[in-house]
Amino acid sequence: MDFDEKAKSKFQPKDWNEIKTNDSWAIFKIMSEFVEAYEKLSRIGPCVSIFGSARTKLDDPNFRLAEEIAFRITQEGYGVISGGGPGIMEAANMGAQRGGGKSVGLNIELPFEQDHNPFIDKDKLLTFEYFFVRKVMFVKYAQGFIVLPGGFGTMDELFEALTLIQTKKIGRFPIVLVNSAYWGGLIDWIKNQLLADGMINENELELFHVCDTADEAVGIIHDFYQRYLIKPNF
Repeated sequence: MDFDEKAKSKFQPKDWNEIKTNDSWAIFKIMSEFVEAYEKLSRIGPCVSIFGSARTKLDDPNFRLAEEIAFRITQEGYGVISGGGPGIMEAANMGAQRGGGKSVGLNIELPFEQDHNPFIDKDKLLTFEYFFVRKVMFVKYAQGFIVLPGGFGTMDELFEALTLIQTKKIGRFPIVLVNSAYWGGLIDWIKNQLLADGMINENELELFHVCDTADEAVGIIHDFYQRYLIKPNF
């Protein structure tokens, strides 16, 4: 047996039945995450999810902006949902706490970068192993998304929501992109590539709004629900 064959044999599963059994038992772990989250979040009332980078520092203008948006959101009667970690997520929970509103954190187990921040209500902290379960909760229990600058995770959450609304898997709710300079290149690409090539319809550009200030962000949420009765997405 040569080296490559030895290497292959080392990493091949010895018992496929064992692997399949482990996969089956994972279903119960997934179910338990859904059940716990449904139990806790079904009682929180109308909330807005705020997204953005975990790497944003306290002295970054986006951090201060996220904190102010979250504060003002609570003054409109909403709670705030964040990803539970540092950066923009911490700013969101900080603003919610300052405003006396509900401060929810949907944390995720990661090998780096993510530990829950101290501004989450103790009874509203959930920690997930599975990203897809966590994303369901962001959408299911939010009346709107406010998205500040972020990386792959932020993009994932943004496009998940856009796709669900586009395909009518969920009802429409406001999606607000904050910081036009940051999002401008992406929006230009969406228009010049996706729209121009017929990959989306022009009216689907209306699924999101772009703004730069806390007043504008909160105003978009407020104006949307002046036209519709506020009700949870469940």
